[in-house]
Amino acid sequence: MILRVAITRAQPEADRTAARLRSRGAEAIVAPLLTIVPCGYDTNTSDAQAIIFTSTNGVRAFPNARGARDQLVLTVGDATAEAAREAGFNDVRSADGDVNALAALAKRELDPAKGKLIHIAGDHVAGDLGGELRAAGFSVERRLAYASVAAFELPPALTQPLDIVLFHSVRATETFIALGAPNATKLTAGCLSAAVAEAAGKTSWKRIVTAPYPREDDLLTATLGG
Repeated sequence: MILRVAITRAQPEADRTAARLRSRGAEAIVAPLLTIVPCGYDTNTSDAQAIIFTSTNGVRAFPNARGARDQLVLTVGDATAEAAREAGFNDVRSADGDVNALAALAKRELDPAKGKLIHIAGDHVAGDLGGELRAAGFSVERRLAYASVAAFELPPALTQPLDIVLFHSVRATETFIALGAPNATKLTAGCLSAAVAEAAGKTSWKRIVTAPYPREDDLLTATLGG
């Protein structure tokens, strides 16, 4: 049986996820519940000890990567690290995990006395990265680079017969539930992290699957098997 898998994350990541699903033999249904809208902000990071990215959206919303190519960059995971390298940054270090792993990486690699950290972020950030780093003595400046705008109505594809709905963020999960979570009791919710699974747990599903690590490959393996 070919699994029909809905992808709720924003573009252009949704298309990349779709390609990975097809390579695993699944039918990919692209149905974003979020739209990424860039925001105007101060892009000068010359006085920062390091730049922090917690998503590929943040990397794409940073227009001066080549001008800041020699600045140290810390990222939450490998996909964001890859995007930062492709954008032109030379020194990129990945926490290969979640916000807690990123905070641990910053504490291990950086010195609070050597300057502030600039977090290029969206309007919704999982966890309290800034609070954890400030508690360790760092000065952290969060710059709003983009907003994630939730859908006002469900994409029609999410009301059609499906087997799995993939959720990469708490925001998309909450949006799906707020819009009625149609047929959830017959579906598997594939969740990128424990926080996403917790949000999914606010409605009833046939099954909730949580990736063992917050990486898309782990999410796809956990939900599709193999």
